[in-house]
Amino acid sequence: MSPSALRLGVAQFDAVAGDVAANVAVHTGWSHEAGSLGVDVLGFPELSVCGYAGAILDDAPERCMIDPTGEALEPIRDACRRNRVIAVVGGPLHNPRGLGLSSLVIDRQGELVATYDKQHLDSREKDWFVPGGAGCMIEVDGWRLGLGICYDSSFPEHGRAVALAGADAYLVSGAFPLGNSDDRRAIYFPARALENTVYVAFSNYVGSHDGLDYVGHSALYGPDGHLLADAGADRTGIAVAELDAAALGKTRETLQMLDDHRAETPPVQSCFVP
Repeated sequence: MSPSALRLGVAQFDAVAGDVAANVAVHTGWSHEAGSLGVDVLGFPELSVCGYAGAILDDAPERCMIDPTGEALEPIRDACRRNRVIAVVGGPLHNPRGLGLSSLVIDRQGELVATYDKQHLDSREKDWFVPGGAGCMIEVDGWRLGLGICYDSSFPEHGRAVALAGADAYLVSGAFPLGNSDDRRAIYFPARALENTVYVAFSNYVGSHDGLDYVGHSALYGPDGHLLADAGADRTGIAVAELDAAALGKTRETLQMLDDHRAETPPVQSCFVP
């Protein structure tokens, strides 16, 4: 039996670097809003609880640290319980290997049920975090949702890995600022959707913090790469779309990249032309 439609939302907001309490309050407000819109799963940007606070991570990282089951996140947990919303929030999280740049999944009972550590760190992030060692896929009402964080989406094999593992959707928390990141954003997410025939949900910041101006455009794409919803460039808000099993199945009947994918890539031979 096919799962019923799942309402997926992505929130974008103007974060305050290093101010966990202020950012948690924003998460709480958007979680309540998501509940009123019937959203089942709500994604937030990368490091959403503390903001993408590079200067603070350099000089006073304790301002960004969170206890995943502590009091600081209780307003978000309570909002999830009250609104029956699953929230995917971001923050630094200690693990046995070091400090991860993490996504935390809080379920409809307000419980932490999964975490994912970003696998692909850019040059600056390597000073603060250790790369994650494994992917993460959650299942909600029969839908399988693979998680990614920002730079992960620059690597097609990351999205392909969760698709081959059975994902129906790819949820990416981002922190894409103005500049060439905006160009990449516009290419990556419809491409990841189309090449893997999965729904894609991308959450980003708007406004400015820690010296960066963000492009917004939190958005959802269908499994054929077409845009379903976009929160815009310069306002806070939520973009929402429904995941539909019939539409996903029809797309995969036409676009059979997952079925035709070769498990072992043939070697590349050099051909010299005089």
